[in-house]
Amino acid sequence: MFDPLYDESENAKVDFFGYASQRARYDFAIVFTNRFFGKPLVVCMQTGRSSLLCADDLANTDTLQRMFSIGEEAEARELAILLKQRLPYLEFKEQY
Repeated sequence: MFDPLYDESENAKVDFFGYASQRARYDFAIVFTNRFFGKPLVVCMQTGRSSLLCADDLANTDTLQRMFSIGEEAEARELAILLKQRLPYLEFKEQY
């Protein structure tokens, strides 16, 4: 009925970090894997929301606000600064 696309296992590196701002506390997990064209999976532990991100993706704080349900733009900018220190810059790769 379904055509399998992939079924693989790998040992991945996972970083956990948390920080508190003036308005909120954040706890994140970053899963570094060889899948997804090198983009790490960033997971917000409070909301369970996740996204594949690299440092280049952090320029758009509107998107970051929507991804992680952040109310204020200043808060999203602060998160972008923290994530830029932890996420790789990647060359554009054709996906398909």
